[in-house]
Amino acid sequence: MTQMILFSAAAGIGGMGLGGLISAVLLRRPSENMTCWLLSFAAGVMISIVCFGLVPETLHLAGTAVCLTGLILGIIIIMLLNRVVDRITETRQEHLIIHHTYEELYHESSIIENRTKMLRSGILMIIAISLHNIPEGIAIGAGGSHDFRLGAMLAIMIAFHNIPEGLAVAAPLMAGGINRWTVVLLTTLSGATTLLGGLLGIAIGSFSDLSIALSLSIAGGAMLYIVFGEIIPQSIVMTKNRTASIAILLGIIMGLIITQI
Repeated sequence: MTQMILFSAAAGIGGMGLGGLISAVLLRRPSENMTCWLLSFAAGVMISIVCFGLVPETLHLAGTAVCLTGLILGIIIIMLLNRVVDRITETRQEHLIIHHTYEELYHESSIIENRTKMLRSGILMIIAISLHNIPEGIAIGAGGSHDFRLGAMLAIMIAFHNIPEGLAVAAPLMAGGINRWTVVLLTTLSGATTLLGGLLGIAIGSFSDLSIALSLSIAGGAMLYIVFGEIIPQSIVMTKNRTASIAILLGIIMGLIITQI
């Protein structure tokens, strides 16, 4: 249990913090193309997490019906969370509208033109990504409750996924005038919700194999919605070429390699 808590913290806080540190020290403000490629790679890693980790384990523990039920519940939960974020950001657009920048992708509807708006964009991105990190923590906690190796593998892959998200959060905060070390701190703290999810996953997973399977499949559905409903469509639009697809495929390959180690 203690190890899974540490893994959840490392994946969320460590991954997001490292992304923020890279952005603050090396990149300052990464280009849209670079951010897009990194997020696309992270999307590929997340697909591998679900397809080669969460779904097979759920099928083994509880069968097809539970797996499908959990996936659908996970999708619905994230859709509802996204509506909460849309309300916070006063967004009245439809969910399927195509956005053109990663600020818009993370529920910022206006064009960023000055420091105040950039700062607001960064804060809103922290809220959105913090919500998205909860199901990732649930996957680590529930998976680790069943199989230590599964929990460790998920933590590693989710940490890889969180690095580009840390980059995406840090960029508008720095452009908004916040000191870069404060930005690193804020970005790191935005990964703390992964730890919360990990604790929830451990608590739920302690009941039975069925509860573990349902937790894993719900986390998988949430991840799939984030990938296919938000990251991939926006990545393709932002680059307007095939590089986003290549980055996704590389992420899938990387994730597959990690699952087989």
